[in-house]
Amino acid sequence: MEGSSVNAELDLLIRLNDYERPQDVAERAVEAEKLGFDRLTVGETTGWNIVPPLTLAADRTDDLGISNDVVSPYGRSPALLAQTALTMQAAADGRYRLGLGPSSPAITERWHGLEFDRPLRRTRETIEVVRAVYENGNPAYEGEIYDIPGLDYERGTPENPPPIDLGTLGPKATEMAGRFGDGWAPQLFTADGLRDRLEDLERGADLAGKDLSDLRVAPIVRGIAGEDRETVRRKARSTIAFMLGAYGPYYGNSVAEQGYPDVVEEVREAWNDRDTDAMAAALPDELLDELAFAGTPEEVREWIEEYAAIDGVDAVRIGFVNGMTEDEKRTTMEAVTDLV
Repeated sequence: MEGSSVNAELDLLIRLNDYERPQDVAERAVEAEKLGFDRLTVGETTGWNIVPPLTLAADRTDDLGISNDVVSPYGRSPALLAQTALTMQAAADGRYRLGLGPSSPAITERWHGLEFDRPLRRTRETIEVVRAVYENGNPAYEGEIYDIPGLDYERGTPENPPPIDLGTLGPKATEMAGRFGDGWAPQLFTADGLRDRLEDLERGADLAGKDLSDLRVAPIVRGIAGEDRETVRRKARSTIAFMLGAYGPYYGNSVAEQGYPDVVEEVREAWNDRDTDAMAAALPDELLDELAFAGTPEEVREWIEEYAAIDGVDAVRIGFVNGMTEDEKRTTMEAVTDLV
């Protein structure tokens, strides 16, 4: 974002379920590149495999970075993750970053059919196996989770393997990201909460003999811009409350530890009754404005500028909220890229 009013880059996080065909993701990528976004990223849970839409996006763009937030170490073997990353790196002409994260019990057990056992250790060993392929062209590894005799990667040792970004929340997991990763993509952090967790990231980097500046820190923030302030804030409030109460324990626990335990408890109690209106009502303006941008385009730009100015942040990863129209998505994208 050379010449912009913020020093950080801007990433666009999109949801694959918003598109009818993988080719539509490529069209969004082209639009994102024209608007001035630096990178496009998508998540993967129980919908589409990320590889086809991201490959199409890479093929249709020239400079836009390509990422994913994040793939599970339970869903693919470490060697397949390395193959996937190297294939994507070739498709994107060197613009790809691999996103990994410990995942969640629900996705691991109810989708992949595996036990959610020792997630941090599995994530660490997965990173080490992927790097073994990067560095040696072979996944040979002896660990506590994986014991791999090894075969040679058919295409030889890669010259330009993609960086590995970690999506983590807790202090130990974030220390791991600093120690073993090349970047960090956290989510649902207040400004103060992010500053606190950056200390854990820096401690991990120190253990590996790295500086914090060696890592690409790209926190995910969700929101919506529009002139109908009441409508956009209602949509944002509903989404953030749902993430706190219904997305498994980790997001809610993280926000509770950032100083909002009573709010999280009330949201969760409403979710136990499946009362989404009560969930949203339990989220006060103070916390909504800490976790998400929601307001007029001018308010959104100010929010992004302030968040991007946090020391240690290299990029702000812009995600949408639930229930947005195509016009609202375009308004939001144009609002934030006006900072470019």
